[in-house]
Amino acid sequence: MRPLSKDLRERVVAAVGAGESCRSVAARFDVAASTVVKWSQRYRATGSVAPGKVGGHRKPVLEAHRAFIRERIDQTPHLTLHKLKDELAIRGIVVSHNAVWTFLRREGLSFKKNTVRS
Repeated sequence: MRPLSKDLRERVVAAVGAGESCRSVAARFDVAASTVVKWSQRYRATGSVAPGKVGGHRKPVLEAHRAFIRERIDQTPHLTLHKLKDELAIRGIVVSHNAVWTFLRREGLSFKKNTVRS
């Protein structure tokens, strides 16, 4: 979903600034009253109605632990994803199952998915 236009945001904030209630402005411009409140708060705080950054990229949490993870997989080829996650937790690195899986996939490393199946 894309942010609504800057022009619309400016007209909404101007109407509120002119003394109109947030609810009536919301009805007139066909936006939610909470949107009018948030845009007005953003304008008062920053002087701009421009939308904040959407999305972005985070540096992988496990990047700093690459050597340890590679070493553990080399030492124990049958290591499961859950056991690796548990070993990281013992070291004080608490991450989700998905974070470990994503890291391994990005690194091109494989892991045993199920200890019951050989």
